[in-house]
Amino acid sequence: MPKVVVVYHSGFGHTKVIAEDVLAGVKSVAGIDAELVPVADLPAPGPDRSMGGKWSSLAAADCIIFGTPTYMGSVSADFKKFMDNSGGLWFGQAWKDKLAAGFTNSGGMNGDKQNTLHTLANFAAQHSMIWVSQGMMTANGVNRLGSYLGMMAQSGNGPAPDSVNAEDRQTAKLFGERVAKVALRWAK
Repeated sequence: MPKVVVVYHSGFGHTKVIAEDVLAGVKSVAGIDAELVPVADLPAPGPDRSMGGKWSSLAAADCIIFGTPTYMGSVSADFKKFMDNSGGLWFGQAWKDKLAAGFTNSGGMNGDKQNTLHTLANFAAQHSMIWVSQGMMTANGVNRLGSYLGMMAQSGNGPAPDSVNAEDRQTAKLFGERVAKVALRWAK
């Protein structure tokens, strides 16, 4: 059974809502094992380069979906720290040929979210992963922000989940479903 891990950072709770919706989409596909992992559960490597916390979940994954808010036109500092902490895994090519996908959220309609998705896709490429795109056209509110590289969401400045756009939440579920179906195909 393919395993999909959604690894994310959420500064104010909005991106966590999207991560949970992506996970719900993944879980809607029969034959998939899925897990949600906040980057806070992925500590820096120890002095002996051991990887504690939930790093073993990422090692066991067939697919990793990366999620981060867009802050100042890029990934959040906490998510970047996770990326940097994966350097030893990169050196050993531990994630080579795993599937990867990504999503981001910000308060602005644009907010330079495309740059964040480029950063995630480049990160996956450096790990020799296979990138899965959004794979859906803009129609009836789905993919309303018109992203194709990965999933984008826009949230208001109010408390989560109330200020997370409902159409973006639906897009997140469909995105998770798509990635899970690709993982099933890839596992064959």
